[in-house]
Amino acid sequence: MAPLEPWEKAFVNVVDFANEDSHGDLTCRDCHDGSAGDTKEEAHEGMISRPSEGEAKTCTTCHKEQGNAHAGNLHVTLEGYWTVLEARGADRENPHLQEAFSNHCSSCHTSCGDCHVAQPASVGGGLLDGHMFTTNPPMTRTCTACHGSRVGNEYMGKNEGVIADLHFRQERMTCIQCHPGTELHGINEAEPDAAPDTHRYTSDNGGPQCENCHEEAATGVDEVTMHMVHDENTLACQVCHSTTYINCDSCHVQVAEESGNPYFTTEESYFTFLIGKNPLLSEERPWKYVPLRHVPIDPNSFAFYGSNLLPNFDALPTWHAATPHNIQLETPQTMDCNHCHGNDEVFLTADKVKPEELTANQGVIVDVVPRER
Repeated sequence: MAPLEPWEKAFVNVVDFANEDSHGDLTCRDCHDGSAGDTKEEAHEGMISRPSEGEAKTCTTCHKEQGNAHAGNLHVTLEGYWTVLEARGADRENPHLQEAFSNHCSSCHTSCGDCHVAQPASVGGGLLDGHMFTTNPPMTRTCTACHGSRVGNEYMGKNEGVIADLHFRQERMTCIQCHPGTELHGINEAEPDAAPDTHRYTSDNGGPQCENCHEEAATGVDEVTMHMVHDENTLACQVCHSTTYINCDSCHVQVAEESGNPYFTTEESYFTFLIGKNPLLSEERPWKYVPLRHVPIDPNSFAFYGSNLLPNFDALPTWHAATPHNIQLETPQTMDCNHCHGNDEVFLTADKVKPEELTANQGVIVDVVPRER
């Protein structure tokens, strides 16, 4: 994304903003504090440039439901990172790991304003539209500005040779049509007093499910042969209706030669489509087989900051359940049974796993490929 010009970051359309519902009734100081000084310097003394940061008290004044969930919102806490790091043995209190997290992970967090009035700070910031607030954030300037390298590129067909997701290509569906505000804000409608989510895949909100819109296909009553012979506990929908997607290996800290500063890097990404055993088997995700994507983790991801910071690295697979955003009605898997049955190439078998990662992936490796039909 091209950097914004200074005027794009700071310009406030005073006339339009004054006519905006609710927010237009507020003065600058109602949200940003500051002083009543006559000069620019005096007026900006004590100013809060990002009032939705931290506890978001300014927003909570009017948006109580969203504000009450704010403290546990995964977009704010980044608790999902800590959940998987701690599962691999990381000590959250370790000062070396805290430094690494602060330098390389924490900038991805998002506040209320990062979606509803400005671009996220992690991608350069800047007001979306002259300080006008939007209920439905513009997808490409907020959602995929952060979730772009895999989700955004897959969904909008920016990966060479892979067409856009059917939902985008034919219906121009935006992220919030599958991921509503309750999910994005971390609001648990069923159990408002429940503990905050610790990871997007452990959310009590369940996340979007294909059968929410495609109930007949999920239950096999649409008379499509493959839907009828594969029950809802056998395959995730993406096993048949996804296609090749990006994977990342060896995410680790490296040191810049000129400055000596540490930065995160990965090996060159690559495309695959691999089916494996479901590592997230649960009532919400009952499938035996799911697509697997190699996640950007490495035993030495944080070795620059200290030794053995992930002492239980093998506790989670490096090939993890994927939810590719490149859904197609017709794929090679839907053409005939034996594209999958008897076809070793589309399953994660041991020979496709790095030797040093075999132990971590025992639970997802397919030992016996379903027989040819």
